[in-house]
Amino acid sequence: MSAPVIAASLWVLAGAGIAFLPLRCQYLPGGLLLLSAPGLLVWLGAVYGIWIALAALLAVLSMFRRPLGHLARRAWGRQ
Repeated sequence: MSAPVIAASLWVLAGAGIAFLPLRCQYLPGGLLLLSAPGLLVWLGAVYGIWIALAALLAVLSMFRRPLGHLARRAWGRQ
């Protein structure tokens, strides 16, 4: 396996592990995962192409749909 695939797998496992934490303990590690996602997506896209990067983007959006929705509502002033 290549380094981007290993990193993406570890990212997913870290996300699943963070989900087991109590909610008040999820903010910092979850935020760090969310901040590291674009770099990982670019790395996957550079090595494997745009379609793999788009599939990984869908996985990231699926895992972070509620926090990203909350950030989008705050950005558009709905909250």
